[in-house]
Amino acid sequence: MRLILHRHGDSQGTAATSVVVDLAWSAPAKLALTYVVRGDITALKLPAPAPAARADELWKHTCLEAFVGAADGAGYYEFNLAPSSEWAAYGFSGYREGMTPVEPFGDPGVSVEPEADRFAQRASLNLNDLPLLHPDADWRLALTAVIEQRDGLKSYWALAHPAGRPDFHHADGFSQILTPAERA
Repeated sequence: MRLILHRHGDSQGTAATSVVVDLAWSAPAKLALTYVVRGDITALKLPAPAPAARADELWKHTCLEAFVGAADGAGYYEFNLAPSSEWAAYGFSGYREGMTPVEPFGDPGVSVEPEADRFAQRASLNLNDLPLLHPDADWRLALTAVIEQRDGLKSYWALAHPAGRPDFHHADGFSQILTPAERA
């Protein structure tokens, strides 16, 4: 499934011109994501490669993200995936409430393929055994991106943006529903 992210109107950075995400299920509850960012890639501030490891505050710089929650619940998970190969996984009990690291959570295997006019970033999220995600229920999904330029300007991308400033945690951003049949 290919999904198009939309640039938030308050974005200042213009080097990225489009962001699309291909998602597939490599196994039930194992979500494979490929983000493709197009534009003037040389103008982007991409973090240097680093060992694959959990890290905090990745969203402050170029970071591609996924948010997943039960369609009928307030709780959700946030996954931060940096081009450096660093990552983070957090659980929330409600809108920006009860943030806790997801433990244990396996390395999503972030990899990046940069080219002159685009970069592709791949990762795989194993969503098995996450207490908020029941295998026989619908899930809601938000896909987002923070793209930082070398000059410090940023653009904010999402499937859907709520009114006001960029807010990737807002329920209005969880615009894609994933059914159990789609995840099989």
